[in-house]
Amino acid sequence: MAARAIGTGTISFGLVSIPVKLYTATSSEAVSFNLIHNKCKGRIKQQIFCPTDNEIVERGDLVKGYEYAKNQYVLFTEEELDALEAAKTNSLEIVEFVPAETVDWIYISKTYYLGPDKGGDKAYKLLSAAMERTQKIAVGRYFTRGKEQLVLLRPYKNGLMLHYAYYANEVRAFDEVDTGAVIATKPIEDELADKLIAQLTIPEFNPEQYRDEYVERVKAAVEQKVAGQEVAIPPEQPPAQIIDLFEALKRSLSEAGGAAANDAASPAARRGAGDQSEGEGTAGEAKPPKKAVPRKSARGAKPATG
Repeated sequence: MAARAIGTGTISFGLVSIPVKLYTATSSEAVSFNLIHNKCKGRIKQQIFCPTDNEIVERGDLVKGYEYAKNQYVLFTEEELDALEAAKTNSLEIVEFVPAETVDWIYISKTYYLGPDKGGDKAYKLLSAAMERTQKIAVGRYFTRGKEQLVLLRPYKNGLMLHYAYYANEVRAFDEVDTGAVIATKPIEDELADKLIAQLTIPEFNPEQYRDEYVERVKAAVEQKVAGQEVAIPPEQPPAQIIDLFEALKRSLSEAGGAAANDAASPAARRGAGDQSEGEGTAGEAKPPKKAVPRKSARGAKPATG
């Protein structure tokens, strides 16, 4: 089924205008719960309470306030806030193009797909292809819902993708993070770490092989409860032991190597190794030719040790 557009807009840069449609790219599948009154099993209704007047407040009696100092607010009516909003044009103005490798992922907030609207097919394809060839990402301002949103536009699968981006003052500096003491590692530790990464490296990211197991457990428990069954509680896993980095790397490599050794120890692998070693000797040694033997005996013969 074709995706349904959630909005429309216009991309503009220079004298070019491209009508586009906005589509949802992602949606969370996380489970959510409602608060239930344990006595009657009914869903509760949250109310707004004023501790100053000690009374429940109706939503119609609420106004918005901005706290400019501790417990001090300036109040705004809806009309005043509407006057502060930008024009609701749904236009996306491209300000500049930057090399794709200069964009830090931390600035990406939300993601949407963009498709061409009526009359915009050629310009849409032209922009997407040009950005793909030049490996550029567009930085722009998206005027929507009365607000000005910083956005990043990039080519994606013969089309375009829109990323809402955080402003610089919304991203905390990584320098504020305590990354621990400066530790000098040994060359052998670096080598083991590189080997461990190499053993776990695959050609490309494949998100289909991962799933949210917590969501699956919750849904299974829901089905059990609906069917009147007792929910099975899995045993608590023991906490992970903190061990020396060098020992952890060696153990990880050993476990990975053990799995490979088990594969090599299979009957087919042993037969293959035996057949191969018949014609091989220690490097630098000349081996006399062996006499032909019946296949059954050759299969059971031990590899030459040289």
